[in-house]
Amino acid sequence: METKKTDTSDRELLITRKLNAPVELVWEAWTNPEHIANWWGPNGFTTTISKMDMQHGGEWNLVMHGPDGTDYDNKSLFKEIVPLKKIVYEHVTYPWILATIEFEDLGEQTLLKWHMLFESKEVFLDVVKTYKADKGLEQNIAKLDVYVGKLK
Repeated sequence: METKKTDTSDRELLITRKLNAPVELVWEAWTNPEHIANWWGPNGFTTTISKMDMQHGGEWNLVMHGPDGTDYDNKSLFKEIVPLKKIVYEHVTYPWILATIEFEDLGEQTLLKWHMLFESKEVFLDVVKTYKADKGLEQNIAKLDVYVGKLK
């Protein structure tokens, strides 16, 4: 039986960035709700985390507060946690996303790969056009880089 590989490139975001902090520090900033609330979200947003159960099947509930006062409820479920290596979560509120974040130890730096797979091409285009998800993800990683730099 032949296996057919589905091309998902029309509904994916992938950003790779070298952060100027060791992997242990980047992991801590990513997995500790007290830290993640300080950098999560696009520029101008703040974040309140009500639950972050970092284990397979664990819930992650947060509210992103937009600069215009709009609140955006987000719920995700953790699918895979490999300490200092990988986090996979499924964003279950609109838009559905499967996110994979990989951490590569480069000594005093960390290579971060953040991949987001959207439910469909239509949802991907809507989220990028309406919410500027591509720019938001870039801003999110830039904020993380600045934040871990302050923790060093």
